[in-house]
Amino acid sequence: MLVGVQNIILRMVAQGEGLEETLTKLCGEVERLLPGSRASILTLDRHGKLHTCAAPSIPQSYSEALDGLPIGPMAGSCGAAAFFKEVITVADIETDPRWSSFKALALPIGLKACFSTPVFGSNGAVLGTFALYFSEPRPPTPFEQSIVEGCLPLCLIALERNERLLEHRRLAFTDVLTSLPNRAKFNEVLSAQLENKALSLLLLDIDNLKVVNDTFGHAAGDELIATVAARLAAVIESPNAYRLGGDEFAVLLDNADRPTIERLIGQIIDAISQPVICEGHSLICTVTAGIAITDGSTYMDAIRRNADIALYHAKETNRGGLVIYDDSISTAISKRLDAIQQVANALKENRLEAWYQPIVRLDTEEIIGVEALARIRSHDGAIIAAGEFHEATKDAQVAAALTRRMIACIARDVGTWLKRGVPFQHVGINLSAADFTCSDIPESLIAAFERENVPLHHAILEVTESVYLGERNHRAAAKIASLRRAGLKVALDDFGTGFASLTHLISVPVDVIKIDKCFVDRLGPGDVGTGIVEGILHIAKRLGIRVVAEGIETRHQAQSLLKRGCILGQGYLYAKPAPPDKVLEMLLEQAQRGAERPQSSSQYRAG
Repeated sequence: MLVGVQNIILRMVAQGEGLEETLTKLCGEVERLLPGSRASILTLDRHGKLHTCAAPSIPQSYSEALDGLPIGPMAGSCGAAAFFKEVITVADIETDPRWSSFKALALPIGLKACFSTPVFGSNGAVLGTFALYFSEPRPPTPFEQSIVEGCLPLCLIALERNERLLEHRRLAFTDVLTSLPNRAKFNEVLSAQLENKALSLLLLDIDNLKVVNDTFGHAAGDELIATVAARLAAVIESPNAYRLGGDEFAVLLDNADRPTIERLIGQIIDAISQPVICEGHSLICTVTAGIAITDGSTYMDAIRRNADIALYHAKETNRGGLVIYDDSISTAISKRLDAIQQVANALKENRLEAWYQPIVRLDTEEIIGVEALARIRSHDGAIIAAGEFHEATKDAQVAAALTRRMIACIARDVGTWLKRGVPFQHVGINLSAADFTCSDIPESLIAAFERENVPLHHAILEVTESVYLGERNHRAAAKIASLRRAGLKVALDDFGTGFASLTHLISVPVDVIKIDKCFVDRLGPGDVGTGIVEGILHIAKRLGIRVVAEGIETRHQAQSLLKRGCILGQGYLYAKPAPPDKVLEMLLEQAQRGAERPQSSSQYRAG
C-alpha cells in the first residue's frame, strides 16, 4: 500500500516541490491509510529545538504553542524521541510524565496518545520526528508502526534535499572571506524590509585598503577586511551587517532618533578603529561612513542612492568619519555630476577650448605671459567659463581627460604664436589634484609640446595650495618636485587662501607665487590686505621667487602694487580671458620686446 505513497512523494521531491507541501502531502496520505490517526512531522534545528513542518489535521494553535520546543527527556513524545534518538510510545498522554507540561494543550483537542519516531539523516544525525496521534489512549498497532517505518526514508529524502538547498542558498548569500551576508542577501533583505517598516542604511568603506594591498600584499588586505567584519559584527547583530564587496560594508538599522543612531555609529567606528596585526604588520584601521535615515516612504533605489551620496561626500570632506545624508548634499553632488557630464560631452564633441588671460608688467603693461583657462562652447555658441564646471575636476578621469585636451590646445596655440615670431615667454597651465593621481603628467605635456616644436621652458604649471600642500597630497608635492628637477616651472596659485603660510616657502619649491584676488581687493591704507601683500613680496624677494598679483581691476590697485615692489599682474584692468586669435593680436601689439630665450633657471622675465 505504500508504493503509491512513495511514488507520489518521490515525484514531488524530484519536481522540486517545497518541503512543507511535500511532507503535508505525506501526512495526508498516511492519514488516508490509517483512519483515526493524525500525523505530524517536526524538524530539528541546530540549536536542538523542534519546529512543526507538517501537521494538516492538528490545530495550528497547538503547533504554534509548541514551536521552538527544546528537546529533552520530558519534552513530550517527539522531544524525547529526538533527545534519546529512539522510538517513544505514549499510550496515555494524560498520565505519562513526559507530557505533564503539555497535556493541557493536547487533551482539549482530542489528542490522547502519541507514537513518535526519530528521522535519522544519512550521517546518523536526527533531522526531525514523525509522529502519529490517536483520539483514544492506546499504543500503535504493528500495521501502524510498519506504515510509519515505511515513510521514514521518504522523510529522510525530503529533509536532506531541503538541507542541501538551504546550504546552497546560505553559501550563495554568504561572503566567503568574512562569513557576513553578501550583496545578494543585502539586496533581498533591503527590498523586503522597506515594504514593512522605516529603517536607516549605513555604508562603510575601509580607508586605504589599496595602500595595504600594494604595500603588504593582498593577504594582509584580506586579513584587514576580515578583522573589520568581525569588529562590525561584534557591535551590530550579524544578520544586519553585510559585506557588499571589496572594502564596502553595509548595516541596516531600525529607525531610532538621530542621537541614538549617531551614538551607535560612533561605537562602530571606535570598535573598528583600533590597531590590528595583519600578516605581521601593525596597522591602524579606519573607516569612512555615510548614512541615509528614511521616514518610511523611501524606495529601495532612493535609500541606496542617498547612502551612496553621503558616503561619497564623507570621503571628500570627513575621511575617517561620518556624514548623514540631507538634501543639501544631494544638491551638491547633483551639481558635480551635471558638471562631469557637461565636460564629458564637450570633450566628446570637441567643444573644449583654451582661452588665455595676459600677464603683464605693471609699469609698462607689456605682456610677458598668459594663463590658459578652460572654456566650453555650448551648442548655441555661448562660452561657458571654467567656474561653472569646476566641480568636474574633482573626478579623476574627467580631470585627466580635460587636462590632456587643454595641453594639446595650449601646445598648438603656443606653437602658432612662436611660428609668427611673437616674443612669447610663458603659458600657465592649471593642474588639479586629480591630475596627480590619474593623469600622465608630465608625459602628455612633453609629447604635446614636442609635436608642436614648443620648448618646455615656455610652460609653467599652476597648482593651488590645497593641491600642493594639503595633508593628503604628499604624492602631488613629490611629483611637482620631480617636474621642477626636469626643468619645468611651478607657480603656486591663489596664494594665501589655502594651507600655505610664509614659512612653507622655505621648504616648498616654487618659482612663482600668485597673490589671490581677495588680497588685491583689500589694498588700502590701514587695510590688513596691504600688510599681507607687503609681507608676501618681501619674503618672495628674499627667496628669489617671482610674484604675480591676480584680479587687478583698478589703476589704484596697480599703482599700489607697483609702489610695494610687485612688477607683474593680471586682471580685467588689462584684459579679460580671450580666444587664441584675439590673444595673438594682443601679443603682436603688446608683447615684451627683446626677450631673450629664458635659461633653465629663469622665471617670468620682468625686464
